[in-house]
Amino acid sequence: MARNETEAPDDFLTGTDSNDELYEKFVYKTDKGQEPFRIDKYLMNRIEGATRNKIQQAIRNNMVLVDGKEVKPNYKLRGAQEIVVYTDMAPDENEIVPENIPLNIAYEDTAVLIINKRPGMVVHPGSGNPNGTLINAVAYHLQQQNAAITEETLPRFGMVHRIDKNTSGLLVLAKTEKAMRSLAKQFFDHTVSRKYIALVWGDMEEDEGTIIAHVGRNLRFRKLFEAYPEGDHGKEAITHYKVLERFGYVTLVQCILETGRTHQIRVHMKYIGHPLFNDDFYGGDKIVKGTVYAKYKQFVDNCFELCPRQALHAKTLGFVHPDTNEEILFDSALPQDMEAVIEKWRKYTNRS
Repeated sequence: MARNETEAPDDFLTGTDSNDELYEKFVYKTDKGQEPFRIDKYLMNRIEGATRNKIQQAIRNNMVLVDGKEVKPNYKLRGAQEIVVYTDMAPDENEIVPENIPLNIAYEDTAVLIINKRPGMVVHPGSGNPNGTLINAVAYHLQQQNAAITEETLPRFGMVHRIDKNTSGLLVLAKTEKAMRSLAKQFFDHTVSRKYIALVWGDMEEDEGTIIAHVGRNLRFRKLFEAYPEGDHGKEAITHYKVLERFGYVTLVQCILETGRTHQIRVHMKYIGHPLFNDDFYGGDKIVKGTVYAKYKQFVDNCFELCPRQALHAKTLGFVHPDTNEEILFDSALPQDMEAVIEKWRKYTNRS
């Protein structure tokens, strides 16, 4: 029996919300004495809950590689071969209804679409958010480019990562299967460059550092995620941070993601005692550091009103272009709400 290097989850190829990177990679190796065996049947025997149709579709979409090469569903495996499977966790195109919603498009060509997402916008439809999402807006945008596209013939969306509803900033979507495969691999291999700007509670002790702790769902409250430093739950998560400016009671930091787990920066910052400013999920929406005086409390409440969400912005995004193979980097300005609250803290610190 072949051994799985990485076990596929029960929801393989069906969608999950355990990762900000919407593709994952699973590796299987056949035994040296493996008799010729169809790859679709082989994977059906090893992936719980996966149907033959979904496996064949993944193979046709070139999301399954054997010894680094694309194959057909009837390909027969031999001994000592490596099978790599990229899971597709993007929503099905038949779930998407095009909606005329304004988008801030930072860049677009035939392969990729870079969007500077505003805070408050959900990335894709899901429970509680059936429409009004960024993907609904992208569907409409694509229809305007090609009038022949209908709701039934919308192309598959190449979502390879996402950012939280109340986080602003850059994300990339693939417009072709080739671009989708290329970007998925780059995200998995951690070669995509992503820098975030965050305002966190407290005066951070070190000017820079690295946070290493698994991130997984809270075992009691399923909507929350938690840091597990012993690695006994969740998935490996690594965040590098650097202090940009200190304001005494809060600190402006740059975060570089090495992995892309759901709520990673928010969870990691809470884990080290510096929750994001006004993060209502992880304790940043109350006074964490500072005085008990009424004037200070009023000042903080005014700051919360200026930035009524977690102060987190996906500022830069860089990757190798799927078609040109050139490294490209995009940068976005901080949104007005974060600029305003940072300037308010800056003035407060100077007065103090």
